[in-house]
Amino acid sequence: MALPAARSAELAETPLRDRYVETMDWLFATYSELVGRMVPYYETLFPRQEGDSNFVWRATIRAKACDDLRGLLPAATTSNVGIFASGQAYEMLLLRMQANPLDEVRAYAALMLTELRKVIPAFMKRVDVPDRGGAWSRYLAEVAADMDQRATALVQPVEGRPEVTLVDWDPDAEAKVAAASLYSVSHLPDDQLLRLVSSMPEAERADLIRAYTGKRGNRRHKPGRAMERASYRFDILCDYGIFRDLQRHRMLTLEWQRLSPRHGYVIPEAVAEIEASGVWREAMERTESLFSEIDAELGPDVAQYAVPFAYRIRFYLQLNARAAFHLIELRTQEGGHPDYRRVCQEMYRLIRDQAGHRVIAEAMEYADQEEYDLARLGSERKAAARRAALGIADPD
Repeated sequence: MALPAARSAELAETPLRDRYVETMDWLFATYSELVGRMVPYYETLFPRQEGDSNFVWRATIRAKACDDLRGLLPAATTSNVGIFASGQAYEMLLLRMQANPLDEVRAYAALMLTELRKVIPAFMKRVDVPDRGGAWSRYLAEVAADMDQRATALVQPVEGRPEVTLVDWDPDAEAKVAAASLYSVSHLPDDQLLRLVSSMPEAERADLIRAYTGKRGNRRHKPGRAMERASYRFDILCDYGIFRDLQRHRMLTLEWQRLSPRHGYVIPEAVAEIEASGVWREAMERTESLFSEIDAELGPDVAQYAVPFAYRIRFYLQLNARAAFHLIELRTQEGGHPDYRRVCQEMYRLIRDQAGHRVIAEAMEYADQEEYDLARLGSERKAAARRAALGIADPD
């Protein structure tokens, strides 16, 4: 088998290559074997309901099994990624990729540059010029290396923490949102509006926010830029699979620490129910051992390839209330993975209860707090209905 990360030249050129390939092969084979055990377990637990085609039922069951077992997949698992961006954004992306310590990232930067020059050559002139883009990439790499060294001296044991922690928010955010909601329709400066709104009774300020939110017909009907006056910073420690799902969102700031076995791993309840906890722990122990060897030989960046999705990663997520509407309402929908639904439900609760922004939380009326046994069943039924409307029958 080829290396799952096809351009991991650092590993391919060391004696660790064979052990790495063997371990990755074993992980993928174990994943396939457990999916084969999990699917019939769920078929027995959740029999097909009247009105659902065999296709809809089986697709839902398989999705649930794969959701539960994705923690076995390593970070090296090949993924398909599509990017749409402006020329300026691509230039900055390539400069950062050129500064990355991983050979794979730098190699993809070169491939992307070749393709981008075919369509937007004017925006790509400076990227690989030694005293322009080259100097910029060296600057980024030097700063990153310096900060790495400084952080090493500060490492301390971390006390037990919840999965999601709200670490920063503005106690006056709702007053600021109420004032901002009036800005575009008044003739007053920003600071005067804030003083006027701050002097109002709390109920009157809440009414302003409710009026600005309006009657939302669905979750795509979102209030405007006044919601950007409230911001939240969350520190999150969850499994790598959840991180990959939440990492993709726009209109927010997100930074993560290196993936490693440092923070332990999760075991889905269903894995114990099919009596597979032992093989799950074996997978985590084997990859932790491999991580340690790669780390000692090639450093922690390359060692990340060997870490499965079940291991936890720490990251912060900073966003304003407008972005929170998008993230929380989207990622708590019934069809979402139960793990990231749980994280986003907790973010919602912390905005409401810890920050005390109850009016803003109330406006997030499409934040789904329910739990579902077969989360994908609703979306599969809708897809089947669309196929039926087009005269397309589900296969057996």
